Amino acid sequence: MGDNMEISKSHIDSGNSFDWGRTSADYALYRDIYPEIFYQKIADRGLCIKGQKILDLGTGTGVLPRNMYHYGGEWLGTDISENQIEQAKILAEKSGMDIKFEAVSAENVNAPDNTYDVITACQCFWYFDHKIVMPELKRMLKPDGRLLLLYMAWLPFEDRIAGESEKLVLKYSPKWNGAGETRHPIWLPDEKSVFDNFEIVYHEEYDLKVPFTRESWNGRMKACRGVGASLSPEKVAQWEKEHKALLEQIAPESFEILHYAAIMELRPRKD
Repeated sequence: MGDNMEISKSHIDSGNSFDWGRTSADYALYRDIYPEIFYQKIADRGLCIKGQKILDLGTGTGVLPRNMYHYGGEWLGTDISENQIEQAKILAEKSGMDIKFEAVSAENVNAPDNTYDVITACQCFWYFDHKIVMPELKRMLKPDGRLLLLYMAWLPFEDRIAGESEKLVLKYSPKWNGAGETRHPIWLPDEKSVFDNFEIVYHEEYDLKVPFTRESWNGRMKACRGVGASLSPEKVAQWEKEHKALLEQIAPESFEILHYAAIMELRPRKD
């Protein structure tokens, strides 16, 4: 598996390709931003805690396992991008965390039956081939296990800094469809593969404010799919310069961005 992990899906950015490996360094620096309540709500559901084996799909730089490590679960984080996994390993090792990471796509994770108590997918579920993945997740989960989908997004229509930043992404990436978010339950594809294998047992959407500086918000936006994961280095540099100038006009040095978070818990259907 090479470093070039281009992904292209017809329902994402009109099929425009992207590669998270291109933005791994910025991702590691600027996308570990979920507030503590995001993780606490997971633990309060009795998930990802001591005594459980957890598989985190699309782990990126290992944000979820690293931030939930102190709850005592045993984690394996997987991601299609070798660059992302390399960053995850570096960050976990720096913090003295014993977390396993593997560069493998969600479609190719191959664990024995009934291995995991929880399988998580944070900010990545829509990238998978669900016809392949859903039966495999059911097979790898214990009969009373849980599939946990997680999401957080800024609210551009209610937060001016987020809205103006989003317009600038669209100027450079007009096909980017990560714009225009409003509160809603996590998206599930309307596919037989999903609902034949799982049923929803819980979902919740809640607001939260996430603190940033001009530098960290610029970095967060640069590490999004519409900028760092898809534009050429020259275009990324142009975007970054323009965004920094925009923030000097509309944002104080420190501020909060209004987001909403969503959590959806599913259980395997009984055969």
